[in-house]
Amino acid sequence: MARARGKKRAAAAAADAGGSSQTEPAARGRPKRARTEPKPKPEPEYFPEQRNLEDLWLSAFPIGTEWENIDKIKEFNWNFENLEKALEEGGKLYGKTVYVFGSTEPQLLDVDGESKIVLIPIVVAVDCPFPPSDKIGINSVQRENEEIVPMRAMKMAWVPYVPLKDRLSRMESLKTKIFTLGCTQRRSALKHLKTERVKKFDYCMPYYMPLSPPEDEDDTVVNIMYPLEPPIVCDFDWEMDDYEDFIDEKVKDEVLPEDEKEKFKDFIKERVRERKRELKQAKEARKKAIDDLDPKLKEAMQNIRFYKFYPVKTKDTPDVSKVQAKYINRYYRQAHELL
Repeated sequence: MARARGKKRAAAAAADAGGSSQTEPAARGRPKRARTEPKPKPEPEYFPEQRNLEDLWLSAFPIGTEWENIDKIKEFNWNFENLEKALEEGGKLYGKTVYVFGSTEPQLLDVDGESKIVLIPIVVAVDCPFPPSDKIGINSVQRENEEIVPMRAMKMAWVPYVPLKDRLSRMESLKTKIFTLGCTQRRSALKHLKTERVKKFDYCMPYYMPLSPPEDEDDTVVNIMYPLEPPIVCDFDWEMDDYEDFIDEKVKDEVLPEDEKEKFKDFIKERVRERKRELKQAKEARKKAIDDLDPKLKEAMQNIRFYKFYPVKTKDTPDVSKVQAKYINRYYRQAHELL
């Protein structure tokens, strides 16, 4: 019987198909990712909790500090916890109205075993229910005349300070009311000002007129700077010194030429007259200012107290305990207490 056509071919094709199915690799799927170890979670970083009044001393403008030196205040991490404790419950200033201003004092300190000039920040707190003054004094040894100007003329004012935990509260609800001396003059704008105007900020100091007269109100000494080459610089006491003897002594010491005696005498007499006029005007101005004071304000001024604070010693800051002084400035004079 004849074989069916194509059977061999069919068998060969089947054999080929079977063989190829054994030698061809399996179809590729999506490649498996290599297992990676989970990244360790970073340790949480903890910052010390900010104290309630920690930024108070920084809020007070360091009046009288040269603009180019203001950043030097942050050279050390100064700490004023003594100021904070005085204003917190149980402290000497708690529950009162306090006006705070800052300044700086350059001192030679031991820093890591080396002597170095350090700009120490200081803070003065004035215990008074009314602003101690709304004026600024502009004075220095480089300036011939003293200026007393309104705070606003130097872009300064008393600004309310609210402690960290009370910043959502109303000022009136606070037990202790704090005002700091602020300045709105932008440092970036100084380049547009005249040099004389910029320098005025360097010579500013908070002004205060005490009810009691200053120690030098009855001073009989005048400073003399007679224009020679070199100039004659000395003090003359119009009660203790005799004109003729004083001038003869300068000639004897060879600091004054013989032919300048009469001119020098006239110069001294004119300085004495000027000083007497200044003292008389100052007394009259003080008397009028005191007479015009509101009785409540006068009572407050009689009970006013000044407290001066230096930064406390920490491991990050140099020790300032040996350079502390009660002196504030020529207007406020001495602090009642160092705290």
